[in-house]
Amino acid sequence: MTTNANLKALTEAGVSIWLDDLSRQRISSGNLAQLITEQAVVGVTSNPTIFANALSNAADYADKVKDLAARGASVDDTIRELTTADVRDAADIFRNVYEQTGGVDGRVSLEVDPRLAHDTDKTVAEAIDLWKAVDRPNLMVKIPATLAGLPAITKVIAEGISVNVTLIFSVERYKAVMDAYLAGLEQAKANGHDLASIESVASFFVSRVDTEIDKRLDAMQENHPLRGQAAIANARLAYAAYQEDFSSERWKALQAEGARAQRPLWASTGVKDKSYSDTRYVDELAAPNTVNTMPESTLQATADHADVRGDLVSGTAQASQKVFDDLAAAGIDLDDVFKHLETDGVDKFEKSWTELLDTVAAQLEQAK
Repeated sequence: MTTNANLKALTEAGVSIWLDDLSRQRISSGNLAQLITEQAVVGVTSNPTIFANALSNAADYADKVKDLAARGASVDDTIRELTTADVRDAADIFRNVYEQTGGVDGRVSLEVDPRLAHDTDKTVAEAIDLWKAVDRPNLMVKIPATLAGLPAITKVIAEGISVNVTLIFSVERYKAVMDAYLAGLEQAKANGHDLASIESVASFFVSRVDTEIDKRLDAMQENHPLRGQAAIANARLAYAAYQEDFSSERWKALQAEGARAQRPLWASTGVKDKSYSDTRYVDELAAPNTVNTMPESTLQATADHADVRGDLVSGTAQASQKVFDDLAAAGIDLDDVFKHLETDGVDKFEKSWTELLDTVAAQLEQAK
């Protein structure tokens, strides 16, 4: 694995480094395999925006699109074919990591159609379809943590399918996600599934919280003293909730049956505000049993100049709660912030999916 001191220190702090990007180009060029050996990358996440960007590079997919066009494939079927092929090939590249880590890492995530975010039954059906289509044990199906997504998470886990829960913004919703996971494991056990084969992560979004709250603070006062504190405090409170839930009696009963804890995954760790250090959401959130999924720019910045100082998260709940108490006292409506972020997150992925549909429709037309 890597000899880079920063990436090694991060891994030793208990953080699994996943890349937040996937494309045919990364697979065919050998870049993905290289990131495993040289940059300590042990997993990959994708989302509708990532695939919209990847498939806009028509040359990488031209032969496959031509073949699908000749077969009369629909736009939806073509997207399914192209994305599952990329995920399947990436899963094969990560298969050694998957086996070496006993199934903890070496994971590749594929998201359900974001247009289904508010439909429980269709999300479940799509998740099962994707699991069968990719047919790799190291796949994780991504399901958003919307109110309709919560029961879907339980039902999909109950089928023995590994899940990456995405678009989590508030600690309150995160607690509901952990509950949905535990309920899913209980049902999976009743259904006769091997609990040790089920892996899950809970993707807690970081930078978008600072972006939204900073914007509201800026409207109140220039250089507000609470600027840039919310996202890290929020994630640290989430970790405290994780430690609490995964030391409960309910969890211990499942653990005795071979179940694995659902790890917190720090998502949206690329820094949006240029006045902040570009590795702050890596440095400040290093903690045991976590995943940090990074865009490549953040990964390279981390390798180059991160300031990894071990676990900076455990034991910070009280100080983190004070940040939120202060934000509320300053007049920030936190419920509104999290509601807005979830709505905006789903909308952004839907918009990317629409772009993806348009891109692929044009490519099919051209191929004909």
